[in-house]
Amino acid sequence: MRVDLSRRLVPDELWELLAPLMPKFVSRPQGGGTAPVEERAVFAVVVYVLTSGCAWRHLPESFGVSPATAHRRFSVWTEAGLWRRLHRAVLDELGARGDLDCRPRSSTPRRYELKGGSLKGPNPVDRGKKGSKLHVLYEAQGLPLAVAVSGTNMHDSQAFKPLILGIYPPSDPGADPGRRRPGKIRADKAYYSTEHLRWLRSRNLIPRIARPGIESGERRGRHRWKIERSISWLFGYRRFTVRYERKGSHFLAFLGLAAALTCYKRLAKLTT
Repeated sequence: MRVDLSRRLVPDELWELLAPLMPKFVSRPQGGGTAPVEERAVFAVVVYVLTSGCAWRHLPESFGVSPATAHRRFSVWTEAGLWRRLHRAVLDELGARGDLDCRPRSSTPRRYELKGGSLKGPNPVDRGKKGSKLHVLYEAQGLPLAVAVSGTNMHDSQAFKPLILGIYPPSDPGADPGRRRPGKIRADKAYYSTEHLRWLRSRNLIPRIARPGIESGERRGRHRWKIERSISWLFGYRRFTVRYERKGSHFLAFLGLAAALTCYKRLAKLTT
């Protein structure tokens, strides 16, 4: 049963991309313990927790992985930056197949209430309740290119530059330049500023941001439905219904894994 669950949650093509990126297993310094658990089975557990929203302590025994082992390995992989590398690998593969259109669009952040933990802040529009919010940058077809987490007290525009700098262009030199490198940036009025326009043009990026009080946002709304659809893809993973992780790095790790899996679904369609 364990092998069947692992193969169903982690297809062979996804595992071929992931296996070379896995950090080498290091035994505990105090010694003892059991033999190393199969990495594919542990990764399947992480995917299960992300998709189902299951608590670590309530993992099904059919996986053959204890909750402590799964959470410990998840923490090690997070510190090693595995999720970002996996996201980049999937984007590389999509770019090599010519199915990545890097004309980014920013999204409206989603807020989470949180009493403790990192990457949080008082929400200025909800009586100062502490929480965090997500920032996602999408390409023209709706695939997530970069993700970030911040406190709710940080203005959306402050995440604009880091998200754009976080775009990882496909490494295929033979791909269409328009698909390898972003050409236009579409965003809401909240991201409009003279500094942002100057910064975008200095990087040869064409801004498509409505000017507050001058231009209507309805024209930008023609493209917004793709962002809303993409947001529904990410938040279809039930781990994001409520923020359970007190560590901001773990919450960001789940978001990065969700982005990688969302891009992989497009890759799987191309393959089949």
